Amino acid sequence: MDGYLDVSSARKSKPKTKSLALERWKLTQHFRVGFSQGFGCISWHSIDVNLFTVVGVDKKRVELMGFFDEEEIEKFKSAGKILRETKAEMKHFVREGMPIIEVCEKAENLIREKGGKPAFPCNVSINEIAAHYTSPPNDEKIIPERAIVKVDVGAHIDGYVADSEITICFNPEYVSMVETAEQALKTAVNFIHPRMYTSKLGSVIEKTIKSRGFKPVSNLTGHQVGRYLVHAGTSLPNVSHISLSKIQLGRVYAIEPFVTLPNAAGRVENGEETTIFRFLKPRRLNNSYAKQLLRHIMESFRTLPFAERWLQGLVPEEHHREALRELLSSKCLMGYPIFVEASRKPVAQAEHTILTVEEGCVVLT
Repeated sequence: MDGYLDVSSARKSKPKTKSLALERWKLTQHFRVGFSQGFGCISWHSIDVNLFTVVGVDKKRVELMGFFDEEEIEKFKSAGKILRETKAEMKHFVREGMPIIEVCEKAENLIREKGGKPAFPCNVSINEIAAHYTSPPNDEKIIPERAIVKVDVGAHIDGYVADSEITICFNPEYVSMVETAEQALKTAVNFIHPRMYTSKLGSVIEKTIKSRGFKPVSNLTGHQVGRYLVHAGTSLPNVSHISLSKIQLGRVYAIEPFVTLPNAAGRVENGEETTIFRFLKPRRLNNSYAKQLLRHIMESFRTLPFAERWLQGLVPEEHHREALRELLSSKCLMGYPIFVEASRKPVAQAEHTILTVEEGCVVLT
């Protein structure tokens, strides 16, 4: 889901002292990157790597995340197969004038019907919206004519996540931009291998995009994938940068070039809407309906993102908004704002999840 924000400014904070009731959270690691503008902003959120109780994996597995056994790899492959089939069907399903909520629900239901669970809400990001839009409850927005539509889907089997995207173009002017995103992805897949610097991969992606007359979106990147974690810590920038980070053997990554027009700003900024959320930490809550929602979120989604519409009917409608507001204000949850290209130029994307092997990689999606 979404391009992971540039991690060049990433820093690891020290664990804070917790009450006894929250002792199991004391090993939580927080990473904050990008623009630091406070809760719910464009900056990347904290990644709760050691949520042992919620995620259901032991400490050693978390510490060695990315080195998966055969059974775990098969689960990644199964999730990837589900996304391949889902994308193929969605390519022929999406059309101009269609309600966005129909696209979201169709993709999510296909994932369920094929034996998986959505790893995050289906993102339907149109034109200058680069990522993170999913339909809220009762969404009335439709796909406009001559639009460029990015359908980003995620599936998981027992928490093992695959993440992929397809851009559907209804505007002939932007077909070459979509093809450029696909070519950049293909080049990256052919080039990536263990022990290479992520900076080199970013340089290859950037050169591919610019050689075709377009511009990469500089502050959106690919990312490592883990169990119940769409973003497991390591980013894969789409531009040349200074970094000592390397691709590791036996790990799972989502590669996702974002491409825009040559006269665009080539970066994203925070949009006004937030339609996707994720569990952060348990907190003391006063509202009984907020407590009820939080229990469902922790049991059903764990550390994976979810849509507000997935919570409909859990509490009386007249108390729903108040309960959700308390969860956000108490920082039990964080929100993913939509990402908008800063100069309001259209954006194309392409994405695969891959597993690194000695010879290079295996495409899972």
